[in-house]
Amino acid sequence: MKAPRNLEKYIPNYDADKFRRKLRRSLRRLGAKSAYYALILYYALQDPQVSRKDKGIILGALGYFLLPFDLVPDFLPGVGYTDDIAALAYAVYKVWHCITPQVKSQAESKVYEWFGDVDQSDLIL
Repeated sequence: MKAPRNLEKYIPNYDADKFRRKLRRSLRRLGAKSAYYALILYYALQDPQVSRKDKGIILGALGYFLLPFDLVPDFLPGVGYTDDIAALAYAVYKVWHCITPQVKSQAESKVYEWFGDVDQSDLIL
């Protein structure tokens, strides 16, 4: 599934507290790699070195992730998060140039905390 176009229009939907709650609720369905994408974006958003343009892309993807009714409603078993994951992966691809080793390390640490022993190869982007 393709990422939604014009992710920037979803910026108003982003809220840090809602993001953390939804991510923790969705962990089993998302899997470690998708959670890693979301966490990379979350931590990159907090990095003062990331440009406003890149933060707009990040906010759009995270805002889209928070919408319960989007291209594919989240409650549909097996496919509900495919569009969300595509949006997160697309945003990571678009802002990869500004992802620092520290951001990756923070995201990896949180994935290991939440999922336990995750194979390192599952986190390679």
